[in-house]
Amino acid sequence: MFTHHAEARMQQRGISQQAVDALMAYGEYRRHRGAEVCYFTRQSRSHMLKDMGKSAFLKLEKALDAYLVVGDDGAIITAGHRHHRLKF
Repeated sequence: MFTHHAEARMQQRGISQQAVDALMAYGEYRRHRGAEVCYFTRQSRSHMLKDMGKSAFLKLEKALDAYLVVGDDGAIITAGHRHHRLKF
C-alpha cells in the first residue's frame, strides 16, 4: 500500500514497482525517527544477485541506492535515492 506522496515521489524519482518489491523482499529495515527505513546493504545485494540471477539484477542496478520509508501500518510513506550514507 502506497500513500499518494509515495506514488508521486516514485514517479518523480524513477523508482519502479520492481525496485520496491526487491527492497521489500531483500532490503534491511532500521527504525529511524518513528518509521522503518528499508534499504539495500552489501549483504542484501549479494543475496538478491544469487536469487535473481545476473540479468534480472542488472535491470535493477539503478535502484540499488533507493530507500523506502514505511509507516507502522505498513504503508510506504516515501521513496528516494541515497546520495550519502544513512546515519542511524
